[in-house]
Amino acid sequence: MKEIKVKYFFAPVLLALIMFFSDFLSTDLFQHDLSNFAVWFVLSVFAFACGWGITKTIGWTRGSRIVFTVIVVTSFITLAFITYFNGYFHVSGTLTENLILFFLRNVFLGLIGIFGMAVAELFNLQRELKALKSTKANEDANISNAKKEAEIIVSQAKLEAEKIIFDAEKKSDKILEQKRKIEDELKEFIKIEKELIQKYDKDEV
Repeated sequence: MKEIKVKYFFAPVLLALIMFFSDFLSTDLFQHDLSNFAVWFVLSVFAFACGWGITKTIGWTRGSRIVFTVIVVTSFITLAFITYFNGYFHVSGTLTENLILFFLRNVFLGLIGIFGMAVAELFNLQRELKALKSTKANEDANISNAKKEAEIIVSQAKLEAEKIIFDAEKKSDKILEQKRKIEDELKEFIKIEKELIQKYDKDEV
């Protein structure tokens, strides 16, 4: 049970923490300061990895709903946190502009997580498609082999049937030949009987 909890909640919680703690970083993402950009790049990579892990453990359908919930909840927590501790963050400009800025940062990292999920799902679909193609190829090969075996069986059955018919015709011809022979012998016997009867009659006269 403990393993299931870690499996299903570790990646979403980690993504939420990444989104929340990004609020404490500088908002000037594209300044010439490479270290600032590197930190955001690393956060993006971690968000991508969290999305990948969510797809692998939870799946795309449930995982996308969970990530969307994480984005919404974390964004509202961030807005409340920034509003309450406005002086701590030393934000410049109006409060509304800063709230929108922090909200967009959270959404950005959340979308990176969704992108990671999409890439993982794409790999899963490609793997499933490859497996389906392999299965289809095997089924086609089995069907082809079955057709060949059926053709062989039909050919053998035809040969057996032709052999049976040939033997039957041969036996029939033999029987007819014996019948003709018997008929000829009977005719010859009757002829001889008639000649003997005629001869006997002449001798009596």
